[in-house]
Amino acid sequence: MDALSYGSEHDQFRTTARRFIEKEIAPYHAQWEKDGVVSRELWRKAGQAGLLLTDIPAEYGGAGADFLTIGIMTEEMMRGMYTGPGFRVHSDIVARYILHYGSEEQKRKWLPQMASGETVGAIAMTEPGTGSDLQSVRTMAVRDGDDYVIAGQKTFITNGQHADLIIVICKTDTTAGAGAKGVSLILVEADRPGFSRGRNLEKIGLRAQDTSELFFEQVRVPVSNRLGDEGRGFAYLMQELPRERLLIGIGAVAAMEAVLGWTLDYTKQRKAFGKPIIDFQNSRFKLAEVKTEVKIARVFLDHCTALHMKGALDVPTAAMCKLWLTETYGRVVDTCLQLHGGYGYMWEYPVARAYADARVNRIFGGSSEIMKEIIGRSL
Repeated sequence: MDALSYGSEHDQFRTTARRFIEKEIAPYHAQWEKDGVVSRELWRKAGQAGLLLTDIPAEYGGAGADFLTIGIMTEEMMRGMYTGPGFRVHSDIVARYILHYGSEEQKRKWLPQMASGETVGAIAMTEPGTGSDLQSVRTMAVRDGDDYVIAGQKTFITNGQHADLIIVICKTDTTAGAGAKGVSLILVEADRPGFSRGRNLEKIGLRAQDTSELFFEQVRVPVSNRLGDEGRGFAYLMQELPRERLLIGIGAVAAMEAVLGWTLDYTKQRKAFGKPIIDFQNSRFKLAEVKTEVKIARVFLDHCTALHMKGALDVPTAAMCKLWLTETYGRVVDTCLQLHGGYGYMWEYPVARAYADARVNRIFGGSSEIMKEIIGRSL
């Protein structure tokens, strides 16, 4: 199994990210959870610090770093369960679609603005009646001369309140039987007439992360806003999803490691019946199980990361990565919350926020059931 190779540049980036989080995120995150959205200024500060679009080439305003740098940023954010900033969607998903499938003009126009934090990106996949079945989206983009006219509704969109640029998954071919071949990806600027944001949705977890409904009422955009070829959108999505599922796995493992650390500290300090909680055999056995699961999770994640960096992470393995790591995260955080007793249910304790935030990991990026179906088809 290949070992991941970290160098001094990774250590420097980790230091930069940690200092930024301690100064610009940690003091304000509790208020952002109450507001349901982070500060817009945070995006510009993150851009100035070089924390956005870290693996996008420097010629487009990015840092030109490797995939390991993305993992470091996620790990540092999860150390304190700072899940409000939607940096991952912006930097590691939206920017990658533009880089891989956008025209040279699109890349030079949008990527530098995203790297600086001047422009915030979102991707609009899910619809009120369509979740994981992206072939069945109902948002339409009808060709009218040199324009598309877009009509439809999206929901559960991360960065929905701040987004200046949205990749919209549309149907450009409504012919019966077109299916996946009728799907295209189109860039929509938020200042286009007919575009509007709905309410900021109230969620169980990820309380500081804005998640919105988006509406497209005859929004007219030029054909030059299309990403890649017409009708190839579904294929593009399928090509990017293994990487996106790996990113979800990185967040799950980083969170598990943080939760285990908090729980070890708590059980060593908290006493019951005259002795620390960790001195009870049941506590030690539970923590032994958790530590073992977290260690296995890290090894599997590193294996999948090494495969990805070699271009060898296939669709079934990425599905296994996402399925097992997010399901394990759910079990781990539940056990650790129990060991905190009543305090584990208090929002001021990070394990409570981790418990609330963990649940959606088994849904977004393809539900656990979809992951099993993908794996099953490969048997």
